[in-house]
Amino acid sequence: MRHVIFCFFCLLLVCCGSESEEKKEQTVPKEKQAKVYKKRSLEEIKSSGVLRVSTTYSSTSYFLYKGKIMGFEYELLQRFAEHLGVRLEIEVANDIDNLIPNLINGKVDLMAHGLTVTAERKAQINFSDYIYLTKQVLVQKKPTNWRQMKWSSLERSIIHDAMDLLNDTVAIREETSYRERIENLSNELGGTIHIKKLDGSLTTDEIIKKVAKGELKYTIADENIAKIMASYYPILDISVPVSFSQKIAWATRKESTDLLNELNQWLKKSKKTVDYYVIYNKYFKNTRDFKKRTKSKFYSINSHKISKYDALIKKHAKKIGWDWRLVASIVYQESRFNPNAKSWAGAKGLMQIMPATAKELGVESRSDPNHSIEGGTKYLQYLYNKLDKIEDPVQRKKFAIASYNCGFYHVLDARNLAKKRGLNPTIWDQNVEDILLELNLKKNYSDPVVKYGYVNGIEPYNYVQEIFERYKHYQDFIPKGN
Repeated sequence: MRHVIFCFFCLLLVCCGSESEEKKEQTVPKEKQAKVYKKRSLEEIKSSGVLRVSTTYSSTSYFLYKGKIMGFEYELLQRFAEHLGVRLEIEVANDIDNLIPNLINGKVDLMAHGLTVTAERKAQINFSDYIYLTKQVLVQKKPTNWRQMKWSSLERSIIHDAMDLLNDTVAIREETSYRERIENLSNELGGTIHIKKLDGSLTTDEIIKKVAKGELKYTIADENIAKIMASYYPILDISVPVSFSQKIAWATRKESTDLLNELNQWLKKSKKTVDYYVIYNKYFKNTRDFKKRTKSKFYSINSHKISKYDALIKKHAKKIGWDWRLVASIVYQESRFNPNAKSWAGAKGLMQIMPATAKELGVESRSDPNHSIEGGTKYLQYLYNKLDKIEDPVQRKKFAIASYNCGFYHVLDARNLAKKRGLNPTIWDQNVEDILLELNLKKNYSDPVVKYGYVNGIEPYNYVQEIFERYKHYQDFIPKGN
């Protein structure tokens, strides 16, 4: 009997232990669990008011130059978002290998990076109509003294046919069409071209620079990107094609047929306009502007700088406890970093301070960058402090920034009218900002709770929105500590 009882308890312990182990195996720590994103339809995207798009940070797709967000993909995306009537939200893929997974799992709605259309990729995602056509070329370095060499010697120093790559090595990222092309080329030529696998976080620009510096022997790139890079690095030879013309396109998830159809219709119309080709030429053919950007200290690919006034902005932003990148976005909005900027109303300087405000703040010279930024940030702090009943710091900053643009008391009117209409007077987004838009109508600015009358609400509405959109981009490009 004792033996039976002992066996029963052993069995019970084994069962309990198994169940415990099973539960342990099934429990995944939250930080290791893959985030689940909602895969949105076109209707849901429009309803949300935001189009989420993944692209890469490069000298042609998406970058920052003298405080301005630029890029071929970025400019086209802005126009497509405007066509949809939504705001554009960029998700930077710091590793090109994440582009397709981010699209498939719903983190973004659209992938807008110049990917070559291949059968392997088409099995996973739906490509749009082509954005442009290009071909792949070999990127190689000429000898250091190539300018002094005889033409015949120079010709012998570089390869002129893809056949010469057999038994040699080409450096490329793993998850690219370049890798597929080299593998196919090896088969076509009946030999082996070895592949040196590069990290997915490297951009095509960075890889081409490594070839120019002699750190890599060969790589493959799309011809339009290779041409613009070779204009800055003339030591590069990009004359050897390794493919026929190929389609470069954006992509949606397989199930996003409504978004794909809308995108294709927009592309079809856009490619008939001059504007489309002006944008293309701006980034892929205008070598003069490319060289100018590339040499600039305020080109985000070269450094983590926004403007020549970064040190002053950091100094005064720190005093009021604001992120300097947000203050930099305000300065750009006000003056495009021009210390001599003047407005029709009499505002002047980097932060466009009015004469009366300058006097109150003790700003001696509105054209002096240090005085202007110091005065502007003091005024922001003053407005922020007057809004002490607003608990959320981001919302409070939005109210302060709106007040900086159109005046504290017009914003107060909008808050009072919002409260009267059952909206939240402490929330800017989709509450007070919507009411401010209506204060240009007599029936609204004549309401008894409105004390300061008419205001053109579209100006502060756009002002706040544009500053925070630019701030988001600045956060993408510039680490906070820099």
